Formats: sequence, C-alpha cells, structure tokens
Amino acid sequence: MAERYTLGVDIGTSSSKGVLVDRDGVIIAEASMAHTVDMPRAGFFEQDADAVWWQDFRDVTEALLTRSGIAPEQVAAVGVSAIAPCVLPVDAAGVPLRPGILYGIDTRATAEIDELAERYGAADERVRALSSQSVAPKLLWLQRHEPEVWAKTHTVLGAEGYLVRKLTGESVLDVYDASAAYAPLIDGRGTRWSADYAQLCPPSCLPRLAWGCEVVGAVTPDAAAETGLAASTPVVAGTADAAAEALSAGMRQDGDLMVMYGTSTFFILRTALAATSTRFWPSHFLEPGTYAVAGGMATSGGLVAWFRELLGRRVGDGAELGYDDVTALARESVPGAHGLLALPYFAGERTPFFDPLARGAFLGLTLRHTRADLCRALLEAIAYGIRDNIEALRAEGFPVRRVLAVGGGTQNDLLVQIVSDVCGIEQHVPVQTVGASLGDALRAAVGVGIFDSLTAAVSIVEHQASVRPDESLKPRYDELFALYRASYRQTADIVHRLAGLE
Repeated sequence: MAERYTLGVDIGTSSSKGVLVDRDGVIIAEASMAHTVDMPRAGFFEQDADAVWWQDFRDVTEALLTRSGIAPEQVAAVGVSAIAPCVLPVDAAGVPLRPGILYGIDTRATAEIDELAERYGAADERVRALSSQSVAPKLLWLQRHEPEVWAKTHTVLGAEGYLVRKLTGESVLDVYDASAAYAPLIDGRGTRWSADYAQLCPPSCLPRLAWGCEVVGAVTPDAAAETGLAASTPVVAGTADAAAEALSAGMRQDGDLMVMYGTSTFFILRTALAATSTRFWPSHFLEPGTYAVAGGMATSGGLVAWFRELLGRRVGDGAELGYDDVTALARESVPGAHGLLALPYFAGERTPFFDPLARGAFLGLTLRHTRADLCRALLEAIAYGIRDNIEALRAEGFPVRRVLAVGGGTQNDLLVQIVSDVCGIEQHVPVQTVGASLGDALRAAVGVGIFDSLTAAVSIVEHQASVRPDESLKPRYDELFALYRASYRQTADIVHRLAGLE
C-alpha cells in the first residue's frame, strides 16, 4: 500500500505556508508565498478572497505536490487555516461580494461596537465585551455602509471558510472560531446559532458549525482541476490560524499558553473548563470537551516591518535593510534603550483592553538617542504588551503553567529573549517552526483516523532548549513595565483626540 500524507495550508496576514506530512508527523515538503494587505482607509484592512486566499492555496498546493513528487491520490486529507475572524459576504453561488474584512486589526466598526453594547449589553454580558475582533459589529457596519452588498449576501464566511467552500462546496465554520468571535450570534454554549439576534444576522446567513478535526466534505472535480488535488480527497473544517499554530507549538494540556509571534501577537491558553472573561475571548477548542481563552495584540511584528521600511537603507553601503539588520541594530542598544519607552498600539489594541483608538508613541526621546535605541524600544514594547496580557490572564484566575512560543517572530532570538526577560517566563520553542500549516496537517490526520485524537497527534511535536529569563534584569524591567502601563492610561485621552484627526 502506498504511503499516505496529509496536507496543511495556512493563509496568514502577509504570507501563506503549506506542508505535506507523513503518517508519523514528519514534514516531507514545505512551501510559502508572500502577499500584501490592502488599507483603503485608516483602520480598514482587507484582502481579496480569490486573488490572495484562493490563489495562494492553489500555488502552495502545486508547489508541495511538485517538490514532494507524490501523486495527488496519496494525499489522505486536507486541513486549512487562515487569519481569523474575517468577514466575507458571498452570494448564493459562493462568489465574494467585496474584499474580505480582516480580523481585529480592522477597526472600522468602532461606532457599531458601542451601539450594540448600548442596545443589548444590559441583557447579555457577551455584548459588553465586543471588540474589533468581533464579527457582529462588522456585519452591522456592512448593513449600514454597504446596503447593496448586504442585500445580495447569502452567506457570511471567514477566510478559512472560503477555502473550504472553494474546495468542497460546503459552507462551514469551526466551533472554536464561532464561540470565540461570533457572540452574540452564537448561543451561550457556543455550539449552535441563536435566533435571538436574527435581526442582526439571520442564522440562515451563517455557515453550519463543525469541530476542528471533523471531515466536512471532499474535494470537488472543479477544485481538483484548479489545485491538482485528487477529487474526493477528504477536507476537515477550517480553523483560525492561531488555533492551528497552537497545535504546531505542542499545546496538549491545560495551562499551556501559546504565544504566536507574527504580524500581530496572538495568545491561546488551554483551560480545563468553559470560562468567562471580560478581557479575553473564551471558547471551545478544537475537539468536544476542550476549552480555551484567547487574546491578541493588534500589532507586534508589524512594528518591526514598519521600522525597517522607515529606515530604508543601511548606513555605509546603502543596501536595503533586512530583518536581520534591524535585529543587529537593536543589539547595539541596551536593556531599557537608554531610558526610551515605546507604546506598540500602532493599529489600536485588542487585549487585555479593547481600544481601537489607542496609538503608538515613543516617550523619553532625547538628542542622544539613536536608531538602535528606537529599535530596541520597539522590541521591548512588544514584550511589555505580552506581559500585560499574561498578567491579565493570571489576574482573572487562569493558571499559566507552560509558555509555548511559535510563529515567524521566534526566528528573532533577540526578541524572544527580551520577552522572557521582561515577562520573567521560560519559553519553549518547537524544533519545527513552520507554524499553523503543520497544525492543519495534524488536524487532517486526526480527521481521517491516522491519529485517534489531537493529544496523540500533538505528541509528535518536539522542542528546542528553552529560553529562560535573565533574572538580573528583573528590577529594571519591573520599573519600566509600570511606566509602560501608566503611559497608556495618562495619554489615552490625547491619542483618542489625535485619532479623530487622521
């Protein structure tokens, strides 16, 4: 009998990645594609569902099949994930009616968040916790600002849901994403749509719900012709990139916290029981009987990309700066960046406080500060934001027993070390750093019975030597973190007024 493999593809904010994995969880081929984000207005972040999401899936899949040399029939199952939650209205034929509206970095629905909280908040505490990460306010925004689009909308899909629809013809959303981001459209148990908010979005416009390892359909002949996959290949439900990334990081027990270093930073903490929270997003996880609490910063790696583009060229030879150059620049500074503090809220902030109008800042600038100090201060700002989230999780009574670091940002060893130093945590980095696409391949393997559970599948993940904090830096970073928190509180009114002038 020929060897069988599972395919995982993840669509990220700035790139897409894919892997082919054998029955033992060993990666036999990898591929990636870069893409961009459209920003038509301040606070608006969008991507084209066909030109970016579907085209990247096709290109990555073709590259994986070509590089591996395996026959399409040897792919036992497909798993996909994507940036989430996105909002993509499609017509009855599944054709997108506008570009996809991205996750929490898109802050267009601020007024709708406030309106829904005022309208329903007294009766439903979940409405009081709505944020830019929530789907419901963006649906109300569509109704208000693009009524012609809403009138044609047959189904609202996410990015991962669109890929599943293109592959199988089925409109599906996984329970994890639904319970984390679709309140109050989802019922209190997080496993079925509620009719109580039909005036906001009828349940008939929402996809059917499925668990993250559940086979929900098979590759159609049309999709096979476009992708090179074999028709009838099983496809499991799509999920959020962060959930798949948590699997690739080795999350398998309660108290495991995934810190996903990407364009933004995302957190998933596995919990023993269903939870409630006013500062995070409680949800089911990927299998029945599993639970999680999620959170996310609006930007982190995006700060490094912004600074790199701002600098433009290296001093000396004039060559374009790479990410390694930015890291090398930060190494020229010192812990605390010679008294320079940055706030990382360049796209507002999500957790642990929901403020789409928050803005970035450098505090303490003098004529003696250098590019190296600014760069170091930005890396430390990311670390302060991560510590703010971890401390808020603990304050709400969620135990954090093990920290799993994953994502493209883990390749920046200076950043990871700074986070450990600032937060006083030990971080475990997986040997395989391909990220969410590996988690997708493992979910697909569970779906077709190669593994009998996610716990068994994730047991194949191995970790490098851990990153431990430098305890000598604790007093300095404790002081700076206190100033970091105070800086946001004391400048919030000013930056909110500035945000209105953009």
